[in-house]
Amino acid sequence: QVQLQESGPGLVKPSQTLSLTCTVSGGSITTSYSSWGWIRQPPGKGLEWMGHIHYEGSNYYSPSLKSRISISRDTSKNQFSLQLSSVTPEDTAVYYCAGGLTWGVFWGQGTQVTVSS
Repeated sequence: QVQLQESGPGLVKPSQTLSLTCTVSGGSITTSYSSWGWIRQPPGKGLEWMGHIHYEGSNYYSPSLKSRISISRDTSKNQFSLQLSSVTPEDTAVYYCAGGLTWGVFWGQGTQVTVSS
C-alpha cells in the first residue's frame, strides 16, 4: 500500500513562501509512469490541482499558479516538495499530496495551511 504524508508549517505570513514536503512510503517516486502532485482545497471551495512531477522529473503546473509554484523532488529520500511564493490569505487551504501509479491513485491525509500575519 502506497502511503503519503504531508509535512510543513501550518501558518505562513503574507508575501512569504509556503513550503510543504510529501514523504512517500510503500512505493517509489521514480516508478515508471507515475506522477506525484499537489492539490488544495480552500475553505468552502472545491479541489484545485496545483501541479505535479512525473517519474522522470518533468513538471506540469496550473497556469494560474505557474509564476509562483515550484515542485521538486529528492529521490534519495523518496520525497517531493511544494514551494508557493508570494502567498496571500487566498492561499489558505488544506493541501494534499497525491500519487498516481498504473495501479491506483493514493492521497495523503492533507494539511491545513493558513496565510495570516
